[in-house]
Amino acid sequence: MERHSTAVIGLTGGIASGKSTVAARWRERGVRVIDADQLAREVVAPGEPALDAIARTFGPEYLQADGNLDRKRLGARVFAEPEAVARLNAITHPAILARVGAELAAAHREGLRWVVYEAALILENQLSPGLSALVAVVSEPELQVARAVARDGLDEQLVRQRMENQTDNATRVARADLVIHNDGTREALLREADRVFDELVGRWGALSHG
Repeated sequence: MERHSTAVIGLTGGIASGKSTVAARWRERGVRVIDADQLAREVVAPGEPALDAIARTFGPEYLQADGNLDRKRLGARVFAEPEAVARLNAITHPAILARVGAELAAAHREGLRWVVYEAALILENQLSPGLSALVAVVSEPELQVARAVARDGLDEQLVRQRMENQTDNATRVARADLVIHNDGTREALLREADRVFDELVGRWGALSHG
């Protein structure tokens, strides 16, 4: 990710770490959040080149009858095979980063001092050198498993496979500029989100130049 005159604050965390809750809190406070998961869904919509490439690479059986990607089925496949994750990332990540670039250009035109890029795989995809700062949300792994099973109805083994394909918390903490720990209540997490928001404002200023 190239540096941009609008500061880009990375927000990362593993599955069911609480990262999305932090992002939602910051949106409520006026932050422009660029959501990598949302962009990932957009680039595999019917008619998008990335979806055609997935069908060619993994097989048409990963498309639903209506032409949409069968995300659950593909996820079960790729997270069980590290080489399949790499093939999928090679298809989707260039398209996602192109959309990120467009979002950053828009933020710059609008005079925003800083924005947040929310993505689980910032460290895995070596994007942190292009960021102005990195915030990591971390939680005890067993809590992550329990949350993911309860929230998404995922099989516990699948959750653990996904976690194995993600950076561990020790690395996230070591690489992050700011860390949010989420081992307690939702209210405690929101207080931490507000604390870090205030730190970001202190470092980078109010959200806009206006």
